[in-house]
Amino acid sequence: MLKHLLVISLSAACAIVPSLASAQTAPITQNQIVVTAQRSGAPLWTVHTDTGTVILVGEIRNVPKATPWQPDRLEEAVGEADNVIIRARPKFSPGDVFRLIFRGGRFTKLPDDTVAADYLDAAQRARLAALEQRYDQDYDRRSLLMTAFDLLARRLDFDDDTTDDATDIVREAAENADVQITRPERFRGEDLLDNLAEAPPESHIPCLEAAMAATEAGSDVIIQRGEDWRARDVPAVMANPLEIALGRCWPWADPQLGEELRGIWVGAIESAAADTGVTVAAVPLRVLAEDGGVLDMLEQRGFDIGGPAWR
Repeated sequence: MLKHLLVISLSAACAIVPSLASAQTAPITQNQIVVTAQRSGAPLWTVHTDTGTVILVGEIRNVPKATPWQPDRLEEAVGEADNVIIRARPKFSPGDVFRLIFRGGRFTKLPDDTVAADYLDAAQRARLAALEQRYDQDYDRRSLLMTAFDLLARRLDFDDDTTDDATDIVREAAENADVQITRPERFRGEDLLDNLAEAPPESHIPCLEAAMAATEAGSDVIIQRGEDWRARDVPAVMANPLEIALGRCWPWADPQLGEELRGIWVGAIESAAADTGVTVAAVPLRVLAEDGGVLDMLEQRGFDIGGPAWR
């Protein structure tokens, strides 16, 4: 279960470092590629430069199957692009797996003999007790982060009955077009596990609060998030309780990792903007549209950004 929950957190937000793929130059215009990508229904932004265009596809993970978007249009656009940027998974070694096994208690349980009430105020503990009763669970000794993951993944079940994410679509389209995918240096599993192990329980309280709010709101927030994403209502997606919870949990909420993640994406997009041709980048929406996120940073650096309002 620990491995499953860590994969959810890492893939919900930690499969984070971009990778670059190059394809043959297509015999259609850059504007045609942009229009084709827009027809997919996913929210996207364009960054035009003197030498080319970068298309930023705002990705949410675990898109519900009920969300009526057209991934085939995105596939078509990728097939005509010159480059694609996608996230890469963190690099875990066999040694990292052993570290996880031997140090698992630091991830799954609260330290020493402490319990949830030692970290939560009365109102927070009462909310958690109500959820324990509803789902017949005992979260008293469990890590606050693992409790949050359990609420989102097993009780709210947000990752059930979903379809491919934008990254999956872009990667498969690039592979089908026989595009060589190169992966730059990624976060080491050892560094990620050390960061998580050293985080104090108090640092996960905002994550737990947001996970409780999303779970209390019920499954309607899952469908609404998909509908707002398809409608390109980015502020509504960002205000959705589920999206808020995913953004407030490790690793996104960790100050050090969060800053590195945003810096990696900005650097990758700036490099793509300096290239010729069209680049399609599938980027986590919360990284793009959050306050002070990648879109804000690109705008501050003078890039001309076209697309839906993000704030």
